[in-house]
Amino acid sequence: MITKDSIETAYSFLHQKRNVYIHSTMGWQKDDIEYAIASYIDEMSQELYEEIAGGKVDFLRDHKQFAEDITSAVEQLEKML
Repeated sequence: MITKDSIETAYSFLHQKRNVYIHSTMGWQKDDIEYAIASYIDEMSQELYEEIAGGKVDFLRDHKQFAEDITSAVEQLEKML
């Protein structure tokens, strides 16, 4: 069961990280954010992760797709709030 608290927590964390990520011009900072998100999703509700991933393999873990994935995740979580 996906709880409201898990959605709110995930939304807050990913929204904040996405805002820094999309405005950052520093490669190391973007890499740090990608690492932080990967660590976070290892600990978050697996059911919630699967819901926002929509069956996409390596969602939020693929460097090439990360900007698109984090934007998608934030948008989906916002709709779930």
